Amino acid sequence: MRVVIAGFGRFPGAPVNPSAHLAELVARRRRPAFAGVERSVHVLPTVYAEVDRELPELFAARPDIVLMFGLAGRRRELCIETRARNARSVLSPDASRYRPQTGVIARGQPSSRRGNAPFMRLLAAVRRHGVAVRLSRDAGRYLCNYAYWQALQRSRGGRPTIAFIHIPPVRLRPRKLRRRRQPAMARLAVAAEALLIALIAANRR
Repeated sequence: MRVVIAGFGRFPGAPVNPSAHLAELVARRRRPAFAGVERSVHVLPTVYAEVDRELPELFAARPDIVLMFGLAGRRRELCIETRARNARSVLSPDASRYRPQTGVIARGQPSSRRGNAPFMRLLAAVRRHGVAVRLSRDAGRYLCNYAYWQALQRSRGGRPTIAFIHIPPVRLRPRKLRRRRQPAMARLAVAAEALLIALIAANRR
């Protein structure tokens, strides 16, 4: 079984993107459930043109599972995205300072596209570890949503399984002052591992 674990690079407002670090942590974890599973990490630049260029390369390896993590700065829990929107922001520039000229991704296409991951199984897997999590119907209008939409466009017959998870801002190291509560990366890594194990189990059925 082949698994791609993807995160994103920096973008305006986020000089460090924890989603890339989380993807790397999950790829390095060792569990019996990962036996016979080939895991690779892909960090997507937060640039529309680069997503268009790199996603075909990612899918060329014919993965069975694509697990994608992205940062959502205003959220306070893990969000399992259940659909991608046919929408993108004309106000927010990507990391190359490019701004789309139109607010839709693909004219003539549905307003949203439902994901193909086992959402309730993923939700239960994270809750067992006591990490705040919810299902989300709104993946936003930025690069995360765009990459999720384009990935689902490349899925055929439900293959590969594609899961997109938004993570909140993460506390990467201990701090003395707690002006705003943020989950530690270690807790998110446990939750992310549980997500991957659940995806693998679902694909082995």
